[in-house]
Amino acid sequence: MAGRKNVLYLFDVDGTLTKPRQKISDDLISFLLNKLKPRVYIGLVSGSDYSKIKEQMNGEDVTSKFDYVFCENGLMQYRNGELKSQQSILSHLGEQKLQKLINFALGYMSKLELPAKRGNFVEFRTGLINLCPVGRSCSQAERDQFALYDQEHQVRGKFKEALDKEFEGFNLTFALGGQISIDVFPTGWDKTFCLNHVADTGFEEIHFFGDKTDPGGNDHEIYCDGRTIGHKVTSPDDTKNQLIAELNLN
Repeated sequence: MAGRKNVLYLFDVDGTLTKPRQKISDDLISFLLNKLKPRVYIGLVSGSDYSKIKEQMNGEDVTSKFDYVFCENGLMQYRNGELKSQQSILSHLGEQKLQKLINFALGYMSKLELPAKRGNFVEFRTGLINLCPVGRSCSQAERDQFALYDQEHQVRGKFKEALDKEFEGFNLTFALGGQISIDVFPTGWDKTFCLNHVADTGFEEIHFFGDKTDPGGNDHEIYCDGRTIGHKVTSPDDTKNQLIAELNLN
């Protein structure tokens, strides 16, 4: 697209472009594609897999319009809707270490008493393992209920501490993801991994927008990385307002 600056704007999805696990608004889609994209290159970086990102972006038609989509922190790389590369946590860790992790996590979560528990407590993805004490099959109301309970009782924070202690020396990172889960991935396979895919593009600047930027959050590493200009946001509306203010996109 002619006339665009050689600058990349990368966005987290949950809490940044959408409410957690919900769909992006039509207004924000229009803003990103019709006002932001003509000015700069745009991309998504998420711990989720491509199917979940497509769902939250209202389908393939919207998702493919982003210049870059980095799924599972960039372990799966799409450019203009086409898969370019992928790596596997299974081949990296091996079955023995992977099963030790899963067995420990299931044992720990089985002892938790929460306001609700549903299904899909361990989700195996290409580039990471997602651990969810409430279960990813929970309803939106149950998700919100757990998020409030977690704020008060630090369920995930204590779980993360136990994982850090149990798997010290395994070279794994445990990061709070979204509202209800913990992402597990080899150290270095955080969201900064996606920056390897654009190292040869010569972007003058790479901006990153995310909400989980504090230590322990899954946006922290890329937000603080020296290769990016980090922007902490609190909601999709805040993301849009910051873009308007920075680029004068009214």
